[in-house]
Amino acid sequence: MNVVDVFAGCGGFSRGFKEEGFELVAAIENFKPVAETYKTNFPEVEVIVKDVKEVRGFDVERICGDVDVLIGSPPCEPFTSVNLRRMKKPEDRLYKDKRGQLVLHFIRLVRELKPKVFVMENVPQILEIRNAIEREFRKIGVYRVYFNVLKAQNYGNPSKRTRVFISNVPIDEKPAKRYVKVADALRDLPPLNTIPNHEEIRISKSKLEKIAMLRWGESLVKFGGRFENWLRLHPYKLAPTVMGHSRFIHPFEDRLLTVREQARLMGFPDDHVFLGGKNVQFDMVGEAVPVPLAKAVAKEIKLKISEMEI
Repeated sequence: MNVVDVFAGCGGFSRGFKEEGFELVAAIENFKPVAETYKTNFPEVEVIVKDVKEVRGFDVERICGDVDVLIGSPPCEPFTSVNLRRMKKPEDRLYKDKRGQLVLHFIRLVRELKPKVFVMENVPQILEIRNAIEREFRKIGVYRVYFNVLKAQNYGNPSKRTRVFISNVPIDEKPAKRYVKVADALRDLPPLNTIPNHEEIRISKSKLEKIAMLRWGESLVKFGGRFENWLRLHPYKLAPTVMGHSRFIHPFEDRLLTVREQARLMGFPDDHVFLGGKNVQFDMVGEAVPVPLAKAVAKEIKLKISEMEI
């Protein structure tokens, strides 16, 4: 079963499907440093480095023919409540915000490629435009759409993350058997500077003095009344949701987590390499679909496709 990944990013969604035995054949990613990261980790995949608005179904079909599974994670900034400047009216976020309109282009590709299964991932606040999304899918002949709300921590991810997976098949939430804590995730890491993306992040002396005073669960930065950053992680709890701007302080050392440590909080293996500047690397990690969650979704999709073929 082949997979095409739209808004592929650094490949968290793709890696989950690859680990479940799917064949990744094509990906669409327009930001070059991120596209290079994807190519490095998935050299067998044809990457279309273009704005999705310029990509047509036949561009993908030239690469792989018929598509079994179409996955994608359009930018969440237009919808997330963390974005304090998002448009006030929910449907404006879909129809007037240029980034929000990318959801419509994913739906267009569903129409053009006619995959057996599609899965689109986004933040929970996208449920505020559920009716509009259902209406857009009906326009292309998809009359049953499932809004599957899943928690990454229930599938072995060391950080909290609730996401909506919009698909044409149901994906059932599974209760957690055991949570993976921060200490579990960071355990057995080799010393700094010995593996890719595991270099110490330099910060000013004044900030170092301030973070030395922080206890587990305390943060240096607060914004929007309820959001925190530069938070010292509690080793025996789940990490908070990792975002592009997230910077976490090590639970036992007075320093920021490295990109590699942050990637472990999203379930990435240590051989998954991130290219570009440090901020780009952190952004890639924070914007990815956590690998354990992606793998769980892929497992469900594999089951649903096998049921379709019986």
